Amino acid sequence: MTTITGLQVPTTLRPDLAIIAANVAPGSRILDVGCGDGQLMAALRDWHGCDARGLEIDPGNVADAMARGLSVMQGDADRDLADYPDASFDYAILSQTLQTAMRPHVVLDHLLRIGAQAFVSFPNFAHWRVRASLLWGGRMPVTKLLPLEWYETPNIHHLTIDDFRAYVAKQGITVVDAWFLSGGRRTTAAAANFRAEHAVFLLKR
Repeated sequence: MTTITGLQVPTTLRPDLAIIAANVAPGSRILDVGCGDGQLMAALRDWHGCDARGLEIDPGNVADAMARGLSVMQGDADRDLADYPDASFDYAILSQTLQTAMRPHVVLDHLLRIGAQAFVSFPNFAHWRVRASLLWGGRMPVTKLLPLEWYETPNIHHLTIDDFRAYVAKQGITVVDAWFLSGGRRTTAAAANFRAEHAVFLLKR
């Protein structure tokens, strides 16, 4: 276990998930979109007493999450978020999934409609290693955070931190807080578009 901002979170959580877990109010109602095998949901349930629900497209992950005793439905963020009523959760969470959505702007709109606040995390395609791979090698990068070749990757929208900042500003979405990570550790907001490998934003309308 480790303690972040006064709340205990499991050290086994991926760094962006640990940040989300540490900044969710105990006892909250949570919808984790693209929840994978339910690791974050289980942590929020077990350590913070949250009512956590999940939506996941992969049937194997759904089965694993349900084996943890979690409430998870198989579904697609691009199609199924429209079925959730307004303001039905305190937080909607989309971790490392935005770049895989067919219509990410629509998914974001649904997150902010469904949840009072929304956590969104994504890899930063303007990180200096990505830039260097394209500049010097002329090829799409394969890194720890982007481990698949171009023909295997589920990433179809290659956004950057500055792209995301510009979009939420244009849409009048409030950034409640933001965290930038490099090598799994938090880095400053200064030059984050160049230095950070991925980002976590907490948003509200």
